[in-house]
Amino acid sequence: MDYVDGFIIAVPTVNKDLYQEYSRTTAALFKEFGVLQIVECWGDDVQPGKLTSFPQAVMCKEDETVVFSWMTWPSKEVRDAAWEKMMADPRFAPESIPMPFDGKRLIYGGFQKLVEL
Repeated sequence: MDYVDGFIIAVPTVNKDLYQEYSRTTAALFKEFGVLQIVECWGDDVQPGKLTSFPQAVMCKEDETVVFSWMTWPSKEVRDAAWEKMMADPRFAPESIPMPFDGKRLIYGGFQKLVEL
């Protein structure tokens, strides 16, 4: 069964084009390692909450936009093996592909699908 990695990021709004380029570059690399699909979504209706919200979760600043993304893998086993290889691959090093956002505020996790329509 497919396995999903999900991400929430605060990206400086002025870096939208840089982020799009970064996403395309990293997506090509992820494909090499077996990812089936990558979806990147630029927030345009992401409101702050009183208790919780996407902006609060990533400490989004006034000049930043929330990005919500996910990637689908054939299985958790394929994903785990791929991440191990990718972390050792110099093409994924921050020096090779600088992140146009603060990686310390990136939220991510792996998820098993429950429902898909």
